[in-house]
Amino acid sequence: MARAKLASFLAAVAVLLLLAPSRAAARHHHHEPEDPCRHGGSGHRCSSPGVSPNKGGGGTPAVMTVNGNGDLIAALSTGWFAGGRRCHKPIRITSVRTGRSVVARVVDECDSRHGCKNNIVDTSKAVWDALGLDTDVGVVPVTWSDA
Repeated sequence: MARAKLASFLAAVAVLLLLAPSRAAARHHHHEPEDPCRHGGSGHRCSSPGVSPNKGGGGTPAVMTVNGNGDLIAALSTGWFAGGRRCHKPIRITSVRTGRSVVARVVDECDSRHGCKNNIVDTSKAVWDALGLDTDVGVVPVTWSDA
């Protein structure tokens, strides 16, 4: 049931992305609205700030969900996506359960202002496989950092 809901949600997102003008075109013609998560927001709950890697191997605690792509890719909650500044950038994801790490490329935002929960790292099945995790679980604890 959860997979059917996720597949339906991803299909709806794909349709919206195809119908929406590109962000680059929108920025070129119109002033981009202020990100409500950038400075604490105006009533919006935002993801905690992401952190850079440290010598201790830690990272920002998150919940990882799965999407259907076969590449090592991820979508980050709105605050972590940072208005697109992390788009196409690598992040290191570490499984709390297995201790394995993998580097994935951020390709999208999991929009926390329109239904996506905060502190989400939505990743492809390939990331789950690399971390030695079963996608049937659906949600697992991870940490992540800029790679």
